[in-house]
Amino acid sequence: MNLMRVALDVPIATLFDYLVPDTLELQPGDRVVVPFGARTRVGIAIETAPHSDVSPEKLKPVARVLQDAPRLTRQWLEFMRFLAVYYQRPLGETVVHALPPRLRSLRALPKAIRQCAPLPPSGTRFMARHTLTPAQAEAVNRMRAALGRFQVFLLHGVTGSGKTEVYFRLIAEVLARGAQALVLVPEIGLTPQLESRVREAFPQTHVAVLHSALEDVPRTAAWLSAARGDAGIVLGTRLAVLAPLPRLGLVVVDEEHDGSFKQQEGLRYSGRDAAVARAKLEGCPAVLGTATPSLESWHNGLAGRYEMLSIPERAVPGARMPQVRTVDLRTEREEHGLAQSAVAAIGQRLARAEQSLVFINRRGYAPVLACDACGWAAGCERCSTRLVLHAADRRLRCHHCGAEASIPRACPTCGNLDLRALGRGTQRVEESLGALFPQARVLRIDSDSARRRHEHARRLEGIHRGEGDILVGTQLLAKGHDFPALTLVCVLNADSALFSTDYRAAERLFATLSQVGGRAGRRETPGEVLIQTRFPQHPLFGALARHDYAGFAAAQLAEREAAGFPPF
Repeated sequence: MNLMRVALDVPIATLFDYLVPDTLELQPGDRVVVPFGARTRVGIAIETAPHSDVSPEKLKPVARVLQDAPRLTRQWLEFMRFLAVYYQRPLGETVVHALPPRLRSLRALPKAIRQCAPLPPSGTRFMARHTLTPAQAEAVNRMRAALGRFQVFLLHGVTGSGKTEVYFRLIAEVLARGAQALVLVPEIGLTPQLESRVREAFPQTHVAVLHSALEDVPRTAAWLSAARGDAGIVLGTRLAVLAPLPRLGLVVVDEEHDGSFKQQEGLRYSGRDAAVARAKLEGCPAVLGTATPSLESWHNGLAGRYEMLSIPERAVPGARMPQVRTVDLRTEREEHGLAQSAVAAIGQRLARAEQSLVFINRRGYAPVLACDACGWAAGCERCSTRLVLHAADRRLRCHHCGAEASIPRACPTCGNLDLRALGRGTQRVEESLGALFPQARVLRIDSDSARRRHEHARRLEGIHRGEGDILVGTQLLAKGHDFPALTLVCVLNADSALFSTDYRAAERLFATLSQVGGRAGRRETPGEVLIQTRFPQHPLFGALARHDYAGFAAAQLAEREAAGFPPF
């Protein structure tokens, strides 16, 4: 009997040798069931072995080959090897965790999936909705010339510049060549709107959507559609980069700067970096699109490793970049946490039937529950951070580890009954806006308001229909969304990250404020961004007002080079 080396989901950096019975047809890339100790496990056949260091009497045979999914390709296995080495994880854990949960287990696939016949070939019809601007057309032509070979493009386009339309033109070319396209977005909340646009633009193409919030059956079905090659376009969050695509011809990473592309549990990987590595192994282009490139990508562009493309103007004729102004909280009085000028600006938008967004990147009602008498503050017993007050369900929650506690009736240290909520979160801002504008429809969008399945998408659809006059939101609203009636953005608590010990804090703050400000004025009506701060002269706010990413990046890179911080 021949020998096969199999990867298993165990924390051991080795492959396991198994005998292949003559009755089995087994190739690298097949899913197999093998005995392991007193149990049986699902593994992936990786490579044939000419000999084994294990004595023959101890070798066990492969029990069976699972044929309910396509054989994994050689390029996919090479990609898994790269991830395992680069991120220092056992190959078995890497390979098995790249599969949907259903395909990791011994359970049979659900009847709904087993009875699904392979889909007929996708059509390639593309419904172009817009005429490209000269800058868009130049970017498309430059990237089209690279199809069929590996090249990384950094597409730096201002908010509202039509980067998605550029992606679509490239995808149309890839589909016409019989290949597949992989499109990655940083967050689950961005998939419904983009999926809708993709299906509208490519009505004859099979689209597979992959993210962790999908239920077992649709997630497995989407993965199988990608693996069989049925899906011409695979759209998803970072885990979609792990899906096998036998004819991959293009990789797109939208909002490439976003920290959500980093997986922080299990196999810790960067979805963006993995996408670039995947494109290199597959021999196809990778497009990294954003209005605020990560400094690592920007540095790679300056060094010539990435080809830099720019779209400096908005795509809609007559649409201009929003005016960015700072509101000096040292001199201007606040009302319910909002400066007077911000309150007046919101009132003006209400009078004109336009939407406003109040942005505060902090969930909950208040970040601290404290006692004035002794100084006690509610803290997490598991991770030492402050517990955040959630007034709606009267709970204290840790936003780091997920621990919860009930709100105490009195201070546990001194017995004082007068506990105070300090600071503001989205719930408190929503309450304040309701008091300031009782006739307005205030709509809050954060991960607390959209916990139920499909609730987030429903609320976003409501915003597009004009159901909300004033939006209150966190970074869930900061990127990727196009709200035609939104003309004002007010940013609260912008100073919190200015003097952080994290050397990336300024980069993240600039990106967040640029992205959230970019939601305003994306049509003909001018947009305005008001940033409440006690440091209006800070260089970061000056760069934001000038829409000068290049100048900001140059200053940040100079500081990092002097300190020896990445990317140096």
